[in-house]
Amino acid sequence: MKKLKHWLNSLSNKTAKRLSLGMLALGLLLFLLALWLNLGAGGGGTTLTTYAMGSYVQQTVYGGDEGGAAQAANTAITELEDLISWRVEGSDVEQLNQAAGTDFLEIDQRTWNVLRTSLGVCQASGGAFDITIAPISWLWDFDENPRLPQAEAIEALLPAVNYEDVSLLEDGTAALQTHSTALDLGAVGKGAACDAAVAAYEESGVNRAVVSVGGSVGVYGEKPGGQPWTIALRDPDTEGSLGTLSLASGFLSTSGSYEKQFTEDGVTYHHLLDPDTGYPAESGLLSVTVWSGSGTLSDALSTACFVLGLEDSLPVLEQFDSEAVFITEDHQIYVTEGLADAFSLTGEGYTLAGTV
Repeated sequence: MKKLKHWLNSLSNKTAKRLSLGMLALGLLLFLLALWLNLGAGGGGTTLTTYAMGSYVQQTVYGGDEGGAAQAANTAITELEDLISWRVEGSDVEQLNQAAGTDFLEIDQRTWNVLRTSLGVCQASGGAFDITIAPISWLWDFDENPRLPQAEAIEALLPAVNYEDVSLLEDGTAALQTHSTALDLGAVGKGAACDAAVAAYEESGVNRAVVSVGGSVGVYGEKPGGQPWTIALRDPDTEGSLGTLSLASGFLSTSGSYEKQFTEDGVTYHHLLDPDTGYPAESGLLSVTVWSGSGTLSDALSTACFVLGLEDSLPVLEQFDSEAVFITEDHQIYVTEGLADAFSLTGEGYTLAGTV
């Protein structure tokens, strides 16, 4: 697998690409600040901002040992990242990738849980979400050196993308069945981090809390005053918000084409790859926000739904008792019935087309 990564990094690519990572980071920070103001941070409680899973982690905790609970959640997130990131040497995922095509390995229960939930979405979506996308995502390298791969390279690696080559046993072991299989859990990492934080809040005995990790949010307990949490949804075209969702509980994750992208020869490429083609998904969507009872599940479903498109997403959402807000490329907003009363459109340039 290390040889494969070295080969991918040595691939030649055209130089006419533009990606302003500094502007993307600033835009994300500004949106997270707006999100946090909507969530009600600053109205008491203890707030902690850190960095993990390649994004800012923001927490506000109320009641009990607020500082201790926030630190416990931060530790839980860091420990999870050290287990499920392929970038971390010695992580469960890194070891599984290195041992691909050999034998079963014992993995941490937390890794096992993330894999189990992820594989469930892989199967339900017919592979529109696939945690073995690593060989293709490494080829595009959106995180460090984004590039348009050669078509021949994508075609050569595409057969390695097959979630059915991941074996997960009840005894806490897992294996990758072929030497070319590799895991990338980046599409669920932020949602899983929210799960870890909320579990820490529950164990710490605090009254209520909210955590945001990149595009994923988890809420625990009622907002002070007994009101629902108000969560801003980002406008795909600006750094502001286009609307809000009022929620009493659960998790939200958003997948949008604006999150990571670059332009080459006048064509813009985003990071949400279609496992069937190896290229950015063309589903007619700008973003999908999914509510679920699990952060890992909401994160996996948001990616799956973006790749599937609006119509094909609905049966998958129903299977997992989840809800969503879809924003199409023609600036139409569609909301599933379970979120119809919770969503408010506040931005300009979009039309609330109705419920689905």
